[in-house]
Amino acid sequence: MSAPLNIVFLASEGVPFVKTGGLADVVGALPKALQDLGHQVRIILPKYSKIDAAKFGMERFQESMGVWMGGGVQEWCAVDVAYIEGDIPVYFIENWKFYERDGIYNDANNRDFNDNPERYAFFTRAALQLCIDQQWPTDIVHSHDWQTALAPGYLKTWFRNEPILSRAAGIFTIHNIQYQGNFPKTRWPYIGLGWENFTSDKYEDHDRINYLKGGIAFADMVNTVSPTYAFETKSSELGMGMNNQLNAKGDAYVGILNGVDYADWNPATDKYLPANYSPEDMAGKAECKRALQEMFGLEVNPDIPLVGVVSRFADQKGLDLLYGAIHGAVNRMKVQFIILGSGDKQLETAYMQLPAQYPGRIGTLIGYDNPKAHLIEAGSDFFAMPSRFEPCGLNQMYSLKYGTLPIVRATGGLADTVVQYNEQTGEGTGFKYTDNTPSAIVDVIGWAVSTFYDRKIHLDAMIQRAMTQDFGWLQSARQYETMYREALRRKG
Repeated sequence: MSAPLNIVFLASEGVPFVKTGGLADVVGALPKALQDLGHQVRIILPKYSKIDAAKFGMERFQESMGVWMGGGVQEWCAVDVAYIEGDIPVYFIENWKFYERDGIYNDANNRDFNDNPERYAFFTRAALQLCIDQQWPTDIVHSHDWQTALAPGYLKTWFRNEPILSRAAGIFTIHNIQYQGNFPKTRWPYIGLGWENFTSDKYEDHDRINYLKGGIAFADMVNTVSPTYAFETKSSELGMGMNNQLNAKGDAYVGILNGVDYADWNPATDKYLPANYSPEDMAGKAECKRALQEMFGLEVNPDIPLVGVVSRFADQKGLDLLYGAIHGAVNRMKVQFIILGSGDKQLETAYMQLPAQYPGRIGTLIGYDNPKAHLIEAGSDFFAMPSRFEPCGLNQMYSLKYGTLPIVRATGGLADTVVQYNEQTGEGTGFKYTDNTPSAIVDVIGWAVSTFYDRKIHLDAMIQRAMTQDFGWLQSARQYETMYREALRRKG
């Protein structure tokens, strides 16, 4: 049996403390699964002022820590600690100059903070300094997305001869390659990696800094969050300019599917539902559908198929395409829709108008409401995700567990987790399409709706099959463990 590993996670967000996207879910859940495999995991996050320290029982861990940046600049910070699952420590880098803000990455007008390159360069250096100050034995430094993409570079430059970190392998996980951390090169001196590393094969990108590009170059292993997305990002179409760098990594670039935390997403135990249910007793799902139809002012009728949507209104998610498709669907078939989300203001306005245009058939709520998101997963018959690209996606995996059949574009993790319905045999767990058009979405919705009305035996079998799929974190954690050991082999 291989020896347990000492793993340090560096990330800009993590549940339950702070979340803007799926990255936070991974940082909150994967360490638990790794610990279950016998490894020691520590998580390090920035201490944003919006985090409720008292709520999480946060305590002071280190009163003062000096952090050297480039150009001889020394920053100072403190470190707090809290725990998840009782014994996984989460350390918070406290520096009010950088983190006492109303937002995480941007202000109330959705404008990125001007000092983001310094905020996350400092955080990454401080996190590594904490490992040294505390003399933590460290085998793996696992950084996530552009915010901590400097870590592999620091390991192989600043800390290449440092006793604690010199033998640590650098892992870099790309959660969404669209966000790369591009900044003017005038910010480079503060970062402290030297102009010799500001080159086209490392951190330079069209005479600007690209954090993500350098992370790819310096990491011992790079991964993304589904096998299909790993394949797609090596293409010019979805590589967002990084396809050459990823292809150059060869087999040091892999895709590992994200898992689902079934402690939070399980219809048998979900505290937000008016009635729980399981594959053995589905009565509660009908009660959830009735409650959902009532809540959103729809016709309360179990015999009308209901399509749920919970999404950001962003170009990636394809909600502009879905908007056109919804008009076509409700005019051609007897179907209901419920949409929960926010983002693009024009789309928000357009979706808010739908309930008045189609009373009793469409419900819309702008914003995000976690209890309502759970009820939409449980009470809907189908769940639509028309993404232009999707690194992994979690809602389709939630939907499967809740017996709510996904309607998805066959891209990224959506392609990996949903098995296409076979109308001849009844096999499958959902409905997939490829063309990126409203008419294609109307057609696939029509296919799902016709299955609801005309092939009930197939529908019920698909629901049962979907609910027994297992996308828990343990299988993914084993793949991360394999990647960690391969990274150590390569580093050695």
